[in-house]
Amino acid sequence: MKLYLVQHAKPKGKEEDPARPLSSKGWEDIRKIAKYAKDNLNIEVEQIVHSGKLRAKQTAEILAKHINPPKDAIVDKNLEPLADTEVWLKHLVETTENIMLVGHLPHLSKLASYLLISDQTREVVTFKMGCIICLERDQQRHWAIQWMITPETTP
Repeated sequence: MKLYLVQHAKPKGKEEDPARPLSSKGWEDIRKIAKYAKDNLNIEVEQIVHSGKLRAKQTAEILAKHINPPKDAIVDKNLEPLADTEVWLKHLVETTENIMLVGHLPHLSKLASYLLISDQTREVVTFKMGCIICLERDQQRHWAIQWMITPETTP
């Protein structure tokens, strides 16, 4: 099973727009990442799940246009910045479908740390806005990082 963790792309500042939609740089970055993912990474997911916050929703929509999962994107408030990771940890034990989660820090960082080293208090992955990190679970149910792309590392 593969799990794709995506930190939303760069939003506008709160003072510019309290709803915090993607900034022009955010739109540019996530389009570049999505196109690269489609052309080079063969990402296949059943579904994209996002927090419902505008910046995550917009990021998920761009990715969905390129990756084209069979199921529609859904909102899960358990991906919000301060959400408890326990809900997703339980869900990931039960699922075998590849899935993409579009969310926020510190939640994504804590989730990745728990999956990789069973300690959500230690940061083991440095997320960047608009990045995709691919984790894979093996037969023994251990997780490992397969790859990571960021707007800065994508041609």
